Amino acid sequence: MKLFSLLKKFRADESGAVTVDWVVLTAAIVGLGVVVINTVGGGIETVAGEMATKIEETTVGY
Repeated sequence: MKLFSLLKKFRADESGAVTVDWVVLTAAIVGLGVVVINTVGGGIETVAGEMATKIEETTVGY
């Protein structure tokens, strides 16, 4: 009988469920961030290179 009551108590306990939800949510946000960085990264690198070229070509002075 004690084993059955222990199993019932274990099955009814939901204290770790919120932790699992937060872990899954955090993993989804991190994954989305990685996807965005990989998608936009190439374009940013191209624009930065073009800006560096323009800055190097600019003459400053009187």
